[in-house]
Amino acid sequence: MKINKLISDLSRIKEFIESKDFQIQDLAKDVYSHYNLSAHNLYRYLILRTFDLRKYHDNLSELGVSSIRTSQGYVYSNLCNVLRNLKLLRGDDYLDIEENFIDEFKLIGFKKSKKQLKKNTNRLFKRQQKKHFAEIMVTLPIEAAKDKSIIENMADSGMEIARINLSHGTQQEWELMVSFIKEINNKTHHNIKIYMDLSGPKFRTSQIEIKDKKGNLKDKIPIQQGEHIILTKRETKGKSSVYSKKRGQVEKAEIGVLLDEIIDAISVGDVVMFDDGMIKAKAIAKTDTDAELVLIDCYKHKLSSHKGINLPNSSYNMPALTKDDINNLEFVCQYADVVGYSFVRTKEDVSALFKYLKQYNTNNLGVVFKIETKDAFENLPDILLEGMKHHSIGVMIARGDLAVEIGFERISEVQNQILWICEAAHIPVIWATQVLENLAKTGLPTRAEISDAISGAHAECVMLNKGPFINNAIRTLENILIRMESHGFKQKNALRPLNIAHKALEKLN
Repeated sequence: MKINKLISDLSRIKEFIESKDFQIQDLAKDVYSHYNLSAHNLYRYLILRTFDLRKYHDNLSELGVSSIRTSQGYVYSNLCNVLRNLKLLRGDDYLDIEENFIDEFKLIGFKKSKKQLKKNTNRLFKRQQKKHFAEIMVTLPIEAAKDKSIIENMADSGMEIARINLSHGTQQEWELMVSFIKEINNKTHHNIKIYMDLSGPKFRTSQIEIKDKKGNLKDKIPIQQGEHIILTKRETKGKSSVYSKKRGQVEKAEIGVLLDEIIDAISVGDVVMFDDGMIKAKAIAKTDTDAELVLIDCYKHKLSSHKGINLPNSSYNMPALTKDDINNLEFVCQYADVVGYSFVRTKEDVSALFKYLKQYNTNNLGVVFKIETKDAFENLPDILLEGMKHHSIGVMIARGDLAVEIGFERISEVQNQILWICEAAHIPVIWATQVLENLAKTGLPTRAEISDAISGAHAECVMLNKGPFINNAIRTLENILIRMESHGFKQKNALRPLNIAHKALEKLN
């Protein structure tokens, strides 16, 4: 591609970004002042990503000019500099070039974008200078409410943020964990921050209590591929399928749900996934109270109590804040440094949470939006822009539910897109779900999970779950982060057009 063609094409992109600046200013007018530049850059990045930039990379690199691969955090400034350098290479007069780039728009360069991201990360995690950039978050087991040494050992191993999952345990147990953390912080050099996850409207199977052939109570129902089961709103402790040698399945298994709304959301033909996608079914019949499913794939042959249910092809309208979440907010605002907002899907969900938080005067409470549904991913720019009306925000890539919702083959692509969009908005990201899980559970890591942990170094925080070898996992993760962060900042990418960018751009037309 000739230099004149490069200048012409990239000038057209620059001019298109400039033409949208008035609308961008209107969208960003209500955000916190320290997010103003970030909001502008976010939408400039989304505009940039509506173009196919792949055809420019090699040509720009051949000329020794930035190939726009890593411009997420400073889009307009980078584009201006690329054009300036191309014109200088063409032989244009330097003073004429400078006149053409008198800029009335809000500018942020590479150094300032890195500084902005670090400021927003420090604000969210209330942190001080440290030897590696990414924070290490660890989920506390319920046993930590009785044994302070569990938390002490985690902190000594390198845990910086303690995660308390409000889906499990009682307020009394959570309060005991908090008191232990405060004691450790007061008596040691540690500065453990407290992160509390709201439960959100998680679809789950209800309690199962059935007797096996020996009369023992079990909380699992045996299942097999091709079997029909009933998912129901009705009060039930569950039933196993009954089979006849001659007629096959003569009675269908029955399983209750914790939230009745899931039955309302299911339509005939919808895919229904259980247990992080380990069990796949399809709805073949529906009543007001029941959904009949046929089991398509069973990587597990037992369905247990309180297992997650996902509807990847269904749309439903439920508030992200449940009654339990609302009841727990006062406790969260009193004790937490950061709150995780589960199953947020829209900007309206964001404003609903902020409405409740204002009642408790918690401007300093960090808020993390957990991206774990297809809707949340597709609405991410709106969620971020609405979130910037709060003092400090972040994003968690909750890869378990998200992978089930969008398909396992797309999770790598989507988690990268979330990283890029959040970098454009200078918003810190938490890399979560199954990080070093085998190491935490068995004491021995797989090669694949080490590679995954290395990818986590692109985020501002990495979350580990609990396990008997969790302290080994924490120490290993810290070593990985220290080594990888010395190799660079973020990553380079090809930049094909993004569907999510096209969708966001519609708001500027």
